Amino acid sequence: MNSASRSWRASYVALARSGELSERVAKLDALLANCTVCPRACRVNRHEKLGTCATGTEAVVASWQAHFGEEPAISCRRGSGTVFLANCNLHCAFCQNHDISQRPRDFTGHSLSSEELATIFLDLQDQGCHNLNWVSPSHQAPQLARALAVAVGRGFSLPIVYNTNGYDSVEVLRLLDGVVDIWMPDLKYADPGAGCRLSGVEDYPRRAREALAEMYRQVGDVWEVGPEGELRRGLLVRMLVLPEGLAGIEENLAWIARSLSPEVAISLLAQYRPAHRVPGSPELADLDRRISTAEWRRAVAALVEHMEGEKHYVQGAYR
Repeated sequence: MNSASRSWRASYVALARSGELSERVAKLDALLANCTVCPRACRVNRHEKLGTCATGTEAVVASWQAHFGEEPAISCRRGSGTVFLANCNLHCAFCQNHDISQRPRDFTGHSLSSEELATIFLDLQDQGCHNLNWVSPSHQAPQLARALAVAVGRGFSLPIVYNTNGYDSVEVLRLLDGVVDIWMPDLKYADPGAGCRLSGVEDYPRRAREALAEMYRQVGDVWEVGPEGELRRGLLVRMLVLPEGLAGIEENLAWIARSLSPEVAISLLAQYRPAHRVPGSPELADLDRRISTAEWRRAVAALVEHMEGEKHYVQGAYR
């Protein structure tokens, strides 16, 4: 883990000065006309109608705040400037934020212009947050980049956290190279059947692994941290342990160690609880309970077996 000087600046500041950021924004915006912003590739012209994600060309935000409940390197002492994007490109049966992600009617007519979203970014910076945390950004990456370009012109310079479900377009991630500083993806499943049944996309494991490989290509397994221990640049993969081994934790950890690096930072989460469509559903009865002690211990043992280094969180505890 490398400490950076206090003079550190987000790399997108240089991109903005050179004009490259505006070019990236234009390329991202172009994807909306025949939408391939996420792997669903619904090909909808989002200038005229809503995509599969129930979102058009303007940003739709559920809420924003200084958040102190992320991993310590993300929230640190002054909080993470979290922007919760409404709607989602996945339809997870157990989503704990389904009131934000899967109720698009609640956000009809609540879109924000780039100027309005940029003002939110700047407000979070003024609050002293360590970073700007885009939660569920996959389907709104063009809108976010567009607002970022506006915010940079008004003095914005915080590190960007891309806090994603992992179902991301590699083309979009490449356009965000040098724009995003901290990649924080989920890796939800190792089995295509689980992805299809629980999130509505059979190709989740392949797409998520391709996305993680691109994120790793950009930032590697080394963390750059600031003077307060806050993460400024790096990769942190979140893995939620599910009942009955449905998340494929051991298989995914083995893949990360083998295909990326055994020193990639992992946040192993035990916070699963039955939510959304799970409680009382016969088709999802295997998920209608919290994980057992034995299931959690097996996940931790797999982390110890496959991963090295010191940048891991186990139920929020750094080791």
